[in-house]
Amino acid sequence: MKTPLLTYITTYYHNHGRIPRYREMLAATAYKSLSTIKIKTDELVEAGFVERDDTGKLSPGRRLRALPILGSVEAGFPSAAEEELIDTMTLDEFLIQKKEATYILKISGESMTDAGIMPGDMALVERGREAKNGDIVIAEVDRKYTIKYFIKEGGKVYLKAGNKKYKDIYPEEELSIAAVVVSIIRKY
Repeated sequence: MKTPLLTYITTYYHNHGRIPRYREMLAATAYKSLSTIKIKTDELVEAGFVERDDTGKLSPGRRLRALPILGSVEAGFPSAAEEELIDTMTLDEFLIQKKEATYILKISGESMTDAGIMPGDMALVERGREAKNGDIVIAEVDRKYTIKYFIKEGGKVYLKAGNKKYKDIYPEEELSIAAVVVSIIRKY
């Protein structure tokens, strides 16, 4: 469903971070009236490209935020690749199970570099998820927060760094898990 209005809305959204107003749509397209713009945006709402709240304000829909999945690439020996639109998805769909319990933290320090977590990375974390042995967690240990591996061994619970230069952390007073790391995000 590629229409001039959808093309304009998509470009405008990516350049300005918002959906254009009806008058902006009218000025940028060949449509002659606001009622035509309303009809065309209703079609885009129905198709999932935009959403309309109770006040009539438009916001990006799932299909506008989605990225194409074009196939797969071999991580072993090189093989012939063909670009084929398989599906679309948003990063939210892929990474987030419970939006209300998910947040992002910026990583500082080098205690998890052997785990591939570098200073400046962003950790996508989920509150309320039960930490399993070996999970990377955001933990409050003796009233200080850190990101480490959660380890249960021989009836003891401790935190293990992902860098051999750092010692294991055994709580002196208390240890509570604030969140479990779902993903690490790095921009190149």
